[in-house]
Amino acid sequence: MNIAKKIADFAKYQRTMRELNSLDARQLHDLGITRGDIRAIARGTYVN
Repeated sequence: MNIAKKIADFAKYQRTMRELNSLDARQLHDLGITRGDIRAIARGTYVN
């Protein structure tokens, strides 16, 4: 994996974390996720 791809992937991870962390508990519940799921979702390892 080249450095440009790693940087792009990390930027996507940070953006996903920021956006999901900005939601309140009701919004997360509406999406069917919890605060504890956010990191796995951002990493792309979330299994429902």
